[in-house]
This record gives sequence, structure tokens and C-alpha cells, in this order.
Amino acid sequence: MKTVLISGGGLAGPALAYWLRHHGFAPTVVERAPAPRTGGQAVDIRGVALEVVRRMGLLERARELRTRMRGMSVLDGDGNEIERSTDKTYSSGRLDSDDIELLREDLTGLLYERTRDGAEYVFGDGVAALQQDEHGVRVEFESGRSRGFDLVVGADGQHSTVRGLVFGPEEEFAHPLGMQVAIFRADNFLGLEDWQLWLRDGAAGYGIYPVRDNSELRITFGWAAAGPQEQRIDPRDIEGRKRALADRMAAVRWEAPRMLKAMWEASDFYSDAMAQIRMDRWSRGRVALLGDAGYCASPLSGQGTSLALIGAYVLADALGRADGEHGAAFDDYERRMRPFVGLNQALATENPGGPASEESVERAKNAISL
Repeated sequence: MKTVLISGGGLAGPALAYWLRHHGFAPTVVERAPAPRTGGQAVDIRGVALEVVRRMGLLERARELRTRMRGMSVLDGDGNEIERSTDKTYSSGRLDSDDIELLREDLTGLLYERTRDGAEYVFGDGVAALQQDEHGVRVEFESGRSRGFDLVVGADGQHSTVRGLVFGPEEEFAHPLGMQVAIFRADNFLGLEDWQLWLRDGAAGYGIYPVRDNSELRITFGWAAAGPQEQRIDPRDIEGRKRALADRMAAVRWEAPRMLKAMWEASDFYSDAMAQIRMDRWSRGRVALLGDAGYCASPLSGQGTSLALIGAYVLADALGRADGEHGAAFDDYERRMRPFVGLNQALATENPGGPASEESVERAKNAISL
């Protein structure tokens, strides 16, 4: 049984572990966090990704966990409503769609529960070095341990360690989109009931929506990057990123002061530059990249989760059909995924400052066959 190390225990990694096990591989997932990660925004399972989730036996459970928005309001800088919709929201699209919006942590939990008995999970550790030859890949871990695997897959996000070790510096592949984003949770101090609010004030703004039976809020700040220096702040520098957000949002009106107070108190704060990862090749030797590590479309596309789920299915399927020829499998994976990735990355840049058209989303989310 071929062994595969998957770096990253978010969404793409566990999904790949499931399908690799289905095809007779022995997957190991290594994740720096001490347990499955919590926090984060609502994510979408759209189009063909729904079929992937159905084949995993998780579709009905995902539907049970979906958000229950009734609509949204768009506000001006003073908090006055300038637009209202009960047909769609910016975060999920049309409310009458079969697509599913749910919290990232809920989907992470579903994938972990579905795979923990069929895959080895190593929490609190990460990949430090890789050495591959014609027989396999020797992996040095941050803990000091060393193990050999037949294949390695980097599913470790936009700032992938595996990509850096095998393909080179992030700067060679990252294409900044000129925006910063921050996400955190707070008590529902606005009393929102299944209703989203979106406010834009100049080059900055925020989106707010209630979750957990309206007991919590998820708050997303977005703002135009001040320059290269701001975009280079390490996402792990939480205090530095909080200070950058506070500086940029100081002039935003309406409820921004209360939002910023909640931000300073948040224990699950996440912030990063919006960027896409574009590469000529997603594999080298016995190492391949999956999801954001190889083709991050950015949250502005709304398709990162679907790309991760579909990419995991296609990669495992290619490996399963290749009869041990990983090079041919990686070629097949790229051939099938690249057109799909291109259409979905284009969603992030189609309408700067706003969502892509419904027609573009519909075309992109269904632009691949399983």
C-alpha cells in the first residue's frame, strides 16, 4: 500500500485523505495546529463540489449545518440602508440555490470525523525539510522526527511550506489583488437575526452576519492595501495585523468603533493579504500541490472550498487509475483541473470591489466533470 503524506489538515487535506483511502492508499495528515482548526468565515460548497460531498456521504449533514440567512442590507458609510435583498447575499449568492453555505469550522469538523478512522493524523507538527529520490520522499518534521513516504502532497494553504521547499519562494507565484481581509467572531451585540449587513466607506468596509442560532457574529473587514509593506505583514503576527487593521479602519463610520473593540478582544482573529497563487506546474517529482497551495483563487472568488474539494477528488482519482505511475497521475490531475481553476480564479477579478456575475459563477462552478 503506497503511503502519502498530506501537509495541511484544513479542508483540502482531509478531503484528499478520504479519497486516497478509497483508492487503496495509506494517507497521513500532518497539521501544525494542536487539533482541527476552529474559527473562520462561512464557506460555500457549489456546483460539482456538491457531488463530491455527496459521494463522501456528507451532503445531508452539510445541509443541516448550513447558514439560514433571510437576506441582506447594503449600507452607506453612515449606516443608512441603500440596498436590500431577500433573494441573495454577498457571501452565499442566491438563497434559492442548491449550493450550501456553512461555517468553515463546521466543514472542517465533518471532514475530520469522516476521515479520522481511515487516515493517520499528526497534530502539532509540520514539514521542515524534504528529500526525494526515485524510491520515495524523506520528510524531516519540525518535531525532529524523520519518516519516509512514497508521495507528498502540499495542502497547506496560500503560504504553503511544501511549495516553498520544493518549488521556490512564494514571491515567484503570489499575485496580490490589492486588498487585505480580517475575520473574527464576536457576540451578537447588534441583535441581527439571520440577516447580513454590508457597509463600504471609501476604500474600506465590513460584512457582518449572525451564526450559531444568532448567538454570534462573524465580522469580515476588507480594505485596500496601503502598500507592499502592509501586504508583507506575516499572517502569524496577530498583534501586528490587528494594529494595521485598526489604523486603516479608524476613519470608517457607523459601528466601526464597536467592531474594532470586538476585534481587539477576539481570540480567533485571522488576517491576510488577498492574493492568487499561479503556477506553471503543480508537481515536481513525487511532490504535488493541492488547493490554495497550488492555485489559491482568494476569498474574493468564493470558490476556494469548491476548488479544494474537487481538486482532492480529481488528484486521488488520477493516482488511483495510474497504477503506481505518479508522474502520469500528476499530469492527468493538471490536465483536468487547469481549465476549471482558470475560470474560478477569474471570478475574483471580474468585478473589482464587488461580486462576480451570477452567470459567471454558474459557469465556473460547473466547469468540470467528475
